[in-house]
Amino acid sequence: MGRFREAAIDDSGEGGIDLSPMIDCIFILLIFFIVTTTFVEETGVEVDKTPAASSVQLEKTSILLALTSSGAVVYGGRDIGVAGVQPLVRRMIQKEEIPVILQVDNVVPTEMLVRVIDEAKLAGAIKVSIATRRAAG
Repeated sequence: MGRFREAAIDDSGEGGIDLSPMIDCIFILLIFFIVTTTFVEETGVEVDKTPAASSVQLEKTSILLALTSSGAVVYGGRDIGVAGVQPLVRRMIQKEEIPVILQVDNVVPTEMLVRVIDEAKLAGAIKVSIATRRAAG
């Protein structure tokens, strides 16, 4: 007599939508966009670049160094000096080969520019470019 129990059936009429798959998809998309986004790290100072007719747009992923009119070598808003160029470039190109771009003020002596280029090349940089602004015309 008591061997079989009747299963209780819930006929309350409340059906719920499972949001777990949608939330999973949103998180996957969020992770995808975070991983694929490249961040351009600015030098943190403004320099008066020399105009050039042959200016071209370079890659977004690069090491940006600024040489200011006061003789400072700036990366990420802080003065690293000429001696700091080689360790910085060596550390940055360990992961992948990325170019070094120098933003040089008009009044920077050529001797200082050559020293910074040499430091970058000694660190292993294959491509060292000088940023210019597009000449009017």
